[in-house]
Amino acid sequence: MMEGKSKKPKSRVVKINSQRTWDFFITQANNQACPVMVHFTAAWCVPSVAMNPFFEELALSYQDILFLSVDVDDVKEAASKMEITAMPTFLLMRQGTQVDKLVGANPDEIKKMIDAFTPQFRSSKISI
Repeated sequence: MMEGKSKKPKSRVVKINSQRTWDFFITQANNQACPVMVHFTAAWCVPSVAMNPFFEELALSYQDILFLSVDVDDVKEAASKMEITAMPTFLLMRQGTQVDKLVGANPDEIKKMIDAFTPQFRSSKISI
């Protein structure tokens, strides 16, 4: 039987579980000039956990962006470096630098943040 076909599509959200994994994916994204959307979360934070399905949907919608999920308790160094003080925090990054930041579980604002950034990103890829 084709059991695998009925399951939901493979997640495009990369779960970061160590500083090394964080450094690796950020470096890869920088090398490819790929923007990064990061969900700083915590297993004990109900609003953060509730945002996971929405974040998965975003990742499927915006294929040009790398989506990372970082549990602040697992990767304290990255959370500290990016000055994350509350969960959930959503960070849009480019070339290793923060472009935009949103604190709180607000799907509409997160989508607006990406949409405001996406045209700049798309136009920067076109060479005339």
